[in-house]
Amino acid sequence: MPGDKKIKDIMVGVFEYPHIPYWFSISQAIRMFKASFLDTKKYIYPMVILVFDEKYNLMGTLTLADILKGLDPRFLKTAAKTKSQEKEEKDLSHILDTLFDKESKGLAEKPVGEIKAPAKYFVEPDDSIKKAAYIMLRNDLILLPVLENKKKLVGLVRMIEVFDALSDGML
Repeated sequence: MPGDKKIKDIMVGVFEYPHIPYWFSISQAIRMFKASFLDTKKYIYPMVILVFDEKYNLMGTLTLADILKGLDPRFLKTAAKTKSQEKEEKDLSHILDTLFDKESKGLAEKPVGEIKAPAKYFVEPDDSIKKAAYIMLRNDLILLPVLENKKKLVGLVRMIEVFDALSDGML
């Protein structure tokens, strides 16, 4: 029965994902993505890099979208659109001409700590898969850290394994 399975039954190892410290630059993260995923054609779902602090505590995750947003700050804004943004969107050719321009090269030296998605939500190895599903769906997450005793990172649970475990009893 899917309700009987625990997080520890479906979690994946932390070291299946590349990881970097928060002070690494966006350009270093780009090289890490290329070496870990694109050059090797190893497309682990989801493609993320884990971001750690100096004590090896998980601070957050970094995706391809996070990197692209960091290279053009206009994408980092998630609040309501301003009138100038609305006007800019109407002039699509202007937007396309200025996206990812020379300024982006300079922004590539920013630390990833400024653009990472923070790790706010966690589960423990003995938590139910239903709890992970709830947290992930409620917060639009595809990856959730697994902490032992609310401190030590021991693995990750992905939406694909949560879906697989919960859907087993539905067919």
